[in-house]
Amino acid sequence: MRMDDLLRSKHVAHLLVSGASPYTRSPRQRRAETQSKSSAILTVCGAALRFRLTRYEVAEESMIPVLQPGDWVLGVRDPGSVDVGDVVVVDHPGRPGFRLVKRVVERDSDGVVLAGDNPGRSVDSRHFGSVPAGAVLARLVLVYHPRPLRPL
Repeated sequence: MRMDDLLRSKHVAHLLVSGASPYTRSPRQRRAETQSKSSAILTVCGAALRFRLTRYEVAEESMIPVLQPGDWVLGVRDPGSVDVGDVVVVDHPGRPGFRLVKRVVERDSDGVVLAGDNPGRSVDSRHFGSVPAGAVLARLVLVYHPRPLRPL
């Protein structure tokens, strides 16, 4: 097929009008793209190991609108760096093995005071008091699923 015939074809005309390139990527470009994706995946895995990232699924409505039930979040297991305003994961003081996602609203001598962003649907420090800082399992840093990536 000659170049004139190619440019007259409906498919190529559509690509040209839409701004897409009528040319495919070369094998070298595809290989470079694959290597870039692999490198990004390895970087994320390395960061997960180095910074002890862990993932959690939000199961309750206490953090709406910031977090929705079903959101998957990444947390850094580093309770020493928790500040007021951080969203954290803690073990429920009265229910061992049950984890809560809450915002730190105050630090006191006993630990941290927690509250949900949706007070009508939140069981938090209003019900069980402050939580020892050692009970904080992780500080949440990123929502990665199902909505687009976004920091907390």
